[in-house]
Amino acid sequence: MRKIFALMLSAALVFSLAACSNTQQSRDSNPASSEESSQVAESTPVQTAETESLPEEDNMNASDTETASTETESEESNILIAYFTYGENAELPDDVDASATASIQIFNGEVTGNTGVMAHMIAEASGGELFSIRTVEPYPDSYDDTIDVGQSEKNNGIRPELSTHIENLDQYRTVFVGFPNWWYGMPMVMYSFFDEYDFSGKTVIPFCTSGGSAFSDAIEEIKDMEPNATVLDGLHIGASSVTDAESRVNEWVAELDVSK
Repeated sequence: MRKIFALMLSAALVFSLAACSNTQQSRDSNPASSEESSQVAESTPVQTAETESLPEEDNMNASDTETASTETESEESNILIAYFTYGENAELPDDVDASATASIQIFNGEVTGNTGVMAHMIAEASGGELFSIRTVEPYPDSYDDTIDVGQSEKNNGIRPELSTHIENLDQYRTVFVGFPNWWYGMPMVMYSFFDEYDFSGKTVIPFCTSGGSAFSDAIEEIKDMEPNATVLDGLHIGASSVTDAESRVNEWVAELDVSK
């Protein structure tokens, strides 16, 4: 009986050892299975990190959209009103009396000249941006003396140096250009202005104030200096009528059908 029990126990032990040996051989013969399991386990944290980053990317996209919207809403005008006027280019006292000379005007609390008043009216009617053409060397505080200086500049071909400059000319499609008539034509500072800028492909619209000479030959001269621009005939208003010309300026700008 004991012999039979011993034989049965030996058989069971042999069977158990054989099974363990087969399992080890199976593992050794298929190492890829173990490596794949390890790789899957290692990839899990990476996937979790990518999932956590999505809200941050969504927020970034939303921010970009808000920025684009803001830039669109704050889009600048494509109309420029560039003008030269005596009152903004002379050495005038702080308490200047605008009634002392017809060439000095106060517009919206600021000292300017007849052409400056017209420029402000055009800006309000068109939605354009103002640009004051100014010289390095200021003109005298007396308008009569200034006219004499203007005559000397014209007779000697002097083109005054500019102290203000348009920084973003490419932005504008339409450029109003204003000046007073000095000695039957544009002041020499306007030649400096047209020397500095190329208005090719743009629409140039002159405007002028004077005691009665209107544009003289100014429009033809502008066309010669800016041959690749579309130069319109423009609008002249007598110096004595400027302060009452708002309705006329509004009608003129409306007829031009310019848009910002």
